[in-house]
Amino acid sequence: MRPLIVTAAFLLATTGSLLAQDRQAGHPVKPDQIKWMPAPPVLPKGAEAAVLSGDPTKAGPFTMRLKVPPGYKIPAHSHPTAELITVISGNFHVGMGDKLDEAKTENLGSGGFVDLPANMNHYAFMSTRTIVQINSEGPFVIKYVNPADDPSKSQ
Repeated sequence: MRPLIVTAAFLLATTGSLLAQDRQAGHPVKPDQIKWMPAPPVLPKGAEAAVLSGDPTKAGPFTMRLKVPPGYKIPAHSHPTAELITVISGNFHVGMGDKLDEAKTENLGSGGFVDLPANMNHYAFMSTRTIVQINSEGPFVIKYVNPADDPSKSQ
């Protein structure tokens, strides 16, 4: 029940330029061509997102980047599909489990990578301004372990 609501919230939040990157397969994307928009409301405020390929609201592969400020935290959650995360810049601290525990995270700096299987509870925080790239299969859904952590519920 909740994942459908989260998917709908993502869809509503990502209409317009975030999904309309005007790119076709086989065309390079330079950093200054990336169109950053506020991240969907299923993520804590303060993040920006850019879809580089695919459509996270539909079935199929997509590539998205997330840019966040220092101190940004994503509470424990899971996804129904596997998530491949590459750190483009900054420090991405990731941990596995049902509650965000900074002491139990692994710090992945620029170039770091983590492969998160479907339905695995995980969490993250960023100690610096950080950009990560997410490769996954849509539709993009976030299911928070604690429903009270879902920022889209307070909007």
